[in-house]
Amino acid sequence: MSSQKGKYASATQNRRLVWEKVMWPLILEINNVSFTLEQYKKKRDEICKELGIPSSKVAGGFVSLLLKGILYKEKKIYSIHYRLIPYMRLKADCDYATAVREASTK
Repeated sequence: MSSQKGKYASATQNRRLVWEKVMWPLILEINNVSFTLEQYKKKRDEICKELGIPSSKVAGGFVSLLLKGILYKEKKIYSIHYRLIPYMRLKADCDYATAVREASTK
C-alpha cells in the first residue's frame, strides 16, 4: 500500500506550490497587487511545463488560496491580501507560511 497524504496535507501542498512557484513570482514579475486570470494561467502553464506536472495538479491550489483569504476576487480582477503589499513593494520573498500568517492577522 502506498503512503498517501491526507486530504488536508495535499491541499496545503497544492496551495504552497501555487503560492511559492506561481502566484508570488507572478506578483513580483508584474509588480502589481492585481492580476487577471489570463496572467495567472500563463504563469501557471510556464511553471507546470518547467516542473513537468499537469496544470490540473495545481488547479485546486488557486481556489484554495481564495478560500484562505490570501487572494481576493473582484469582478474579473484578482488581488493579493493588503497585508502582503509591503512584501511586494520590497520585492521580498514571501513564502506560503508568511502569506497565511499575514492574511489571517486581524
